[in-house]
Amino acid sequence: MRLLVTGGAGYIGSVVTAELLGAGHQVTVLDDLSTGHADAVPDGAEFVRASITEADPVLAAGEFDAVLHFAAKSLVPESVVAPELYWHNNTVGSLALLDSMRRHDLRTIVFSSTAATYGEPDSVPIEETSPTRPTNPYGASKLAVDHLLTSYAGAHRFSAVSLRYFNVAGARIDGEDPARSLGERHATETHLIPIALQVAAGSRPQLQVNGVHYPTPDGSCVRDYIHVLDLADAHLRALEHAVAHAGGGHLICNLGSGSGSSVREVLDSVRRITGRPTPAVDAPNRPGDPAVLIASNDRAAAELGWRPTRDLDRMVADAWQFYRQHSHD
Repeated sequence: MRLLVTGGAGYIGSVVTAELLGAGHQVTVLDDLSTGHADAVPDGAEFVRASITEADPVLAAGEFDAVLHFAAKSLVPESVVAPELYWHNNTVGSLALLDSMRRHDLRTIVFSSTAATYGEPDSVPIEETSPTRPTNPYGASKLAVDHLLTSYAGAHRFSAVSLRYFNVAGARIDGEDPARSLGERHATETHLIPIALQVAAGSRPQLQVNGVHYPTPDGSCVRDYIHVLDLADAHLRALEHAVAHAGGGHLICNLGSGSGSSVREVLDSVRRITGRPTPAVDAPNRPGDPAVLIASNDRAAAELGWRPTRDLDRMVADAWQFYRQHSHD
């Protein structure tokens, strides 16, 4: 198939692009490089530097079979202080992309949604039928796109799959050419595992454990982690599902491990994998942080035939290898 991948120069988009190419698809990456990296676009993909609001000429120039849509701003604190960036880019930009797809009779899409659409859950594991009450503009902007897709599937025969990720980690390691490995390289890093690895490497003095008195086995928050390669596998399966259900329908699936790891367990894994001390200090709870966030992945298993296969240590080991290869970037 010929595919358009928006945001394909970013962390998740680049890994999925590489897996799509490996599966024999033709891929064009559309990315404005506001947060992505041109050198992360895998060899073999055509690259167009443009925003999702400028997708129309790209779609007009090629006969695409489907779109995989990753392009979005994703920093929760930034979304709180500058919500207009998130509504313009994530929601208005996605609407422009969908309307451009309609103009060119392209109606198959896999969308990178988020667990932030749920907000603070009433119970765990979180199912797709759980209430959606996002607590920040980032989650709200993504939920709006999910609603857009549901309405476009009903009114305009779109075949769509939204994948609501939990915490993505790890890297795609190329054993033959380390320069071709793909992983996290954020200018502003907010994710626990890469921050902990920076501490292990000595580029940060210590890690803050935000909250140590939660009702969890060790007192720290529990979160659901998924390897980026398992995530990519889910996208390829979602693409097959969307193509097979052409003519209308919107499937929403959670992507998570179905179990959780606490902050302290992540730290233990980092120390075990790196063999380095990784100092940490206790800090107060962050307002609004739920004690436990764990996904139910039963729907993804039933509809896509998907289950994750890589554990926390594998995520940390791959992320550590990528970090050491690219720490000069």
